Amino acid sequence: MSLLGQIRIILVNTSHPGNIGSVARAMKTMGLEKLYLVSPQQFPHAKAVEMASGAVDILENARVTESLAEAIADCVLVVGTSTRSRTLPWPLCMPRELAQRVEQAPQRNPVAIVFGREQTGLTNAELQQCQLCVQIPANPDYSSLNIAAAVQVIAYELHIASLGGNVPKEREHQPVSSEDMERFFVHLQEVLVETDFLRLRAPRKLMARLRRLFFRACPDAIEMNILRGILTSVQERIKNAKLPS
Repeated sequence: MSLLGQIRIILVNTSHPGNIGSVARAMKTMGLEKLYLVSPQQFPHAKAVEMASGAVDILENARVTESLAEAIADCVLVVGTSTRSRTLPWPLCMPRELAQRVEQAPQRNPVAIVFGREQTGLTNAELQQCQLCVQIPANPDYSSLNIAAAVQVIAYELHIASLGGNVPKEREHQPVSSEDMERFFVHLQEVLVETDFLRLRAPRKLMARLRRLFFRACPDAIEMNILRGILTSVQERIKNAKLPS
């Protein structure tokens, strides 16, 4: 699969169908084809077709999902877009750096770039499903970009990166999907609660920080099996300790 063939553009809860059409046009000009729509407010729609202007095939092949988790389940790299600072900073990169990270992702595995709502962007919960956050440097006095313009900037950098030929991969390993990472986080939280390290009544930001830590570590399939094995071993010890002697 080519570099551009790996990439899916995901729009979350888009309110204006014209923006969906404009995004399709921006994608096609840069060689991107895979569009995912998470709970769009109006789709399909004539305005989307009108604004696509020759990129109707992108709309016709777009996949509509009910949740972001469904759209990214098989992705090995998930990148969220954001224009505002967060209480808990997320690993941040610029569009050109993002293109380099995508180049280093294992071939033939999906990479998701997620764009939020026109007015409010991605929620913190949605951003926590992403390994990275990308921001487009803009005029600080007027930094608001139309969603199609934002997609165009990101798509351009990805297209330029794709022209560089085959880039040696940073690692050759079996990647872990977003769905498997979510299963791990559920398992990890269970164990932390069982060991009384995490108290659900006052969780603070522990799980969010741990998510950031493991996303940064980017474990492969073997490493994930080791981590899950450790958690299972801890649960077995707890279970055996509770048995009557």
